Amino acid sequence: MKILITGGTGFIGSALCNELLKDKNNEITILSRNKDITSTKITIINNLNNLEKDASYNIIINLAGEPIADKKWSREQKQKIVESRINTTESIIEFIKNSTEKPELLISGSAIGYYGIEQSNTDHDENDTSDDSFSSQLCKQWESVALQANTYGVRTCILRTGIVLGKNGGALRKMLMPFKMGLGGKIGSGKQWMSWIHLDDLVGIIMHCIKQNDVKGPVNGTAPNPISNNSFTKALGKALRRPTFFPMPKIVIKILMGQMGTELLLSGKKILPIKALESGYQFKYATLDSALNNII
Repeated sequence: MKILITGGTGFIGSALCNELLKDKNNEITILSRNKDITSTKITIINNLNNLEKDASYNIIINLAGEPIADKKWSREQKQKIVESRINTTESIIEFIKNSTEKPELLISGSAIGYYGIEQSNTDHDENDTSDDSFSSQLCKQWESVALQANTYGVRTCILRTGIVLGKNGGALRKMLMPFKMGLGGKIGSGKQWMSWIHLDDLVGIIMHCIKQNDVKGPVNGTAPNPISNNSFTKALGKALRRPTFFPMPKIVIKILMGQMGTELLLSGKKILPIKALESGYQFKYATLDSALNNII
């Protein structure tokens, strides 16, 4: 297959490229500013406008976007977060529109932030709705642009990614140091849900979307057993053999991180990967303990 990937050098994109390159017949084009990739099966471009007019791809995978949790959400940072996603996705849709040979599939990133921040113990699946929070409206806008690919006869999957756990990156990268030092603890009340997924399973779900022609629309990239922040904290401490006696109070999160902390750390819903499960995907790491044991 010929595959175009935006965000192909990131935490998720790098793992996905490694998986795709296991098939020696695959050819990958990556939109990236990183020119250090040496694989002869990967072509690097720094602008989608640099694509040849007659370029064609079987699959386009759109993972590009300014990291949402790296900086406090100032007005300027929010704009950067939005524009990095919307502008790239709009460019992809424009490319599809002008392509003589349309791709068979577009997989476009999103996040479980789509489901909003209202706290409950209710199970949520791909049929649930959004709310007025920044992260929810961001995902809604991002998805709306990507779904325009349907207009051109392109099967479109929207990957609503949860908290991705893996080696050398993702959510655990920032968490491991304080936990290893015995300074870890629950965040706020600890009751908020953490809908996590092992990196291998997220890549697995992307590959599943590629292979299963009947999968389309939103697909939750989460494991089937979400867990509360309090339980996550205990499990991580157990895996590291460290105490977890140092909670992070809600007021501290709000002062240090503002709206970002409220939406990303103090909130969380119980998101289930119903579409992946019902279409036959089998998780490698269905429980948090098995995921952490593999990673740590």
